[in-house]
Amino acid sequence: MSRVRIIAASSALVGAVVGLGATGNASTVPDSTMPASTVPDSSAAPDAAPSIGSLRFIGEQVISNLTMVDGTLVGGLSGITFNLETGSYVIISDDRSDNNPARFYDASLTFDETTFESVEIAAAHTFLQADGTPYPNEEQGGDVPDPEAIRIDPNDGSLWWTSEGSQLLGLAPVLTHADATGQALDTFTLPEAFSAAPDQEAAGIRNNKATEGLTFAADGQSLFGIKEGPLFQDAALPTLDAGTTSRIVQFDLAGNVTAQYAYPLDPLQGEPAGDLADLADNGATEILAIDGTSFLVIERSGIPQAEGPWKMFVRIYEVDIAGATDISDVEGLAASTDYVATTKTLVLNFEDTDLEHIDNLEGMTWGPVLAGGNQTLVVVSDNNFDPTSVTQFLAYEVVPG
Repeated sequence: MSRVRIIAASSALVGAVVGLGATGNASTVPDSTMPASTVPDSSAAPDAAPSIGSLRFIGEQVISNLTMVDGTLVGGLSGITFNLETGSYVIISDDRSDNNPARFYDASLTFDETTFESVEIAAAHTFLQADGTPYPNEEQGGDVPDPEAIRIDPNDGSLWWTSEGSQLLGLAPVLTHADATGQALDTFTLPEAFSAAPDQEAAGIRNNKATEGLTFAADGQSLFGIKEGPLFQDAALPTLDAGTTSRIVQFDLAGNVTAQYAYPLDPLQGEPAGDLADLADNGATEILAIDGTSFLVIERSGIPQAEGPWKMFVRIYEVDIAGATDISDVEGLAASTDYVATTKTLVLNFEDTDLEHIDNLEGMTWGPVLAGGNQTLVVVSDNNFDPTSVTQFLAYEVVPG
């Protein structure tokens, strides 16, 4: 098996504080791969959930778009989760088995409170269907995957991952439970409201706007998924003048949908231009539990430019479902006003930072606890296997409010 170690210079922004609260004090910190007793669960919130005042930037790493591991092209990294037992990370690729079979990677991120030293992509693992075969691509036909998010089950170390589905291929989004090697154990579909059909615009998912993020609840006894954009029956796509509404969906560990909540998405964050202007969007790309009712959510607005790569406007919100209406029985939100949406508070607008480049940030996980006791947060970008984009890792210290 091949092993690739990528080391790049840490950002000059070490020590910058962004967000809502005050700065934290510096302290000496060990390597990020510390004993399991000092790190949080990879996918549920840590036992003592952080009170988020602000995020203090530690550093940045960018890996080459030509990185190969175990004969696979490393890219499309759309979800990341921290492994409690090993101090390493599991990262999912959103390759639809086009470049290589659908897969996930093991990785190590080395950082402390002042320096993000390196990213090491250690091994590739192929997702296997129930019959033990890799997932097919569109040309081969069948259950073509669109992997987007992955979490480690805090109860037994197994994996849960989402496939966004495809309206164009008539494939509805699914939630898959797999063993630690990637072998599928169960696959769960969503209610009829989330169906997919190429000629369907009255109800169901829009293409590339379905399940994008996933997290375990803080107690580890359920999961929450977030939809990137609105269902046809819920709302129109966002514009410069108006946002839209997505859904947060709760599952029990048997794969049953137990609750749904309306999530308000922002308007487009910039003026689109060029031949692809109609593809401009703003959507939710990840969700991460803080405690029993609150979560972090990434919103990313991709805006085509007249020339060059798209510009990405990315924000992290703290979201609370307490007081929100369970909309499981609401067929379409567009025809209903009898519900209360989740609330959200801005934690970080990446436009307000000094980062030279903000890419397509899609994955987010709690990282290790620093020596001073503060939680860390790691964010990763999906380069979409596009040479004009990069795979970007960002590390933050969570400064309590």
